[in-house]
Amino acid sequence: MSDRALLEGSEAIARAAVAAGCRFFTGYPMTPFTELLEHMAALLPEVDGVCMNAESELEAVGMAWGAATTGHLAATGSTGQGLSLMQESLSEITNARLPLVVFNMARGQGDYFQATRGGGHGDYRHIVLAPMDVPEAVELTRLAFELANQWRTPVMVLGDYYLAHTYQAVSVPSIEGAAPEVPDWALNGSSGGSGSAKIISPLGGGVEGEEGFDLGAHYAACAAHIQEMSAGVDPLVDIGFCDDADLVVAAYGSVGKFVRYACLRLRDAGHRVGYVRPITLWPFPSEAVHRAVAGAAKVAVYEQNMGQMVDDVKLATLGAVPVEFIGSPSWDHSGFGIGPDINVPDISERILEALS
Repeated sequence: MSDRALLEGSEAIARAAVAAGCRFFTGYPMTPFTELLEHMAALLPEVDGVCMNAESELEAVGMAWGAATTGHLAATGSTGQGLSLMQESLSEITNARLPLVVFNMARGQGDYFQATRGGGHGDYRHIVLAPMDVPEAVELTRLAFELANQWRTPVMVLGDYYLAHTYQAVSVPSIEGAAPEVPDWALNGSSGGSGSAKIISPLGGGVEGEEGFDLGAHYAACAAHIQEMSAGVDPLVDIGFCDDADLVVAAYGSVGKFVRYACLRLRDAGHRVGYVRPITLWPFPSEAVHRAVAGAAKVAVYEQNMGQMVDDVKLATLGAVPVEFIGSPSWDHSGFGIGPDINVPDISERILEALS
């Protein structure tokens, strides 16, 4: 059963995470991630879960790494510089094939590259989901844990200051219920009488510890896993009014919600504009974007940064349609949140300039 309630984004995400089976959460307070940590600290004890306030982001991701090896659904997160500190461990966790959900409550939209390319070392990718509002964040949080378990990989939910602090009416599943069963590959501190305990290592060696460490073979397996995820994860995308559009506007996350509304108003005024909002940022919905913009004269990409997702849009269009960046960095006076440019009149003006 689900209850309908008016919830702040951070609380709704926390309730969705616990409902999805998360039983271990850790982080270090950093705006706008702090509220999510606070809500998890309040909720997890109700289901015999554990929430740890770490002394740093380095410690937090290490705790989450350890919890993930035990087979329990674990999550962590931060924002901006905090996620930068976690990158080394996230690259290792990915190559160790461990499920983990990472909540990146970014302060603006400047961390797209960090989220989709990975800021750590080596060859790795992980799934990235970007909700536009609180109801979608609830659904994508559930999906994040599902995908993390299915693919044994970290999954990042890329939010922002606006999402974390927006109140919306949402249906949130009850947090009561049994957590998922611990999988066979999990570490339990026992050798099972074999004298050889299980091993989960980013350097290979096998989950049972029966093979030797063949780093080349392990990295080849990691590369194959990336290809499997790229082909097997169904990328989500929101597309509207592209059939007759002269201009298609691409945006993601909270900003995508404002762009979509701006396009609706402009269409009411007689302008033939459409929109495309990638929800799965990796794997990027390249084929869907390519089809959506095929009949347009131009694509405009609106991001509140110096231009990051625009690179993926250009790759998706394969040069068939001109792509123009119409965004810019924008911050509020505190530097913690999305700034004054996130308003429909200003966005509409930029769209009209691109349309002319």
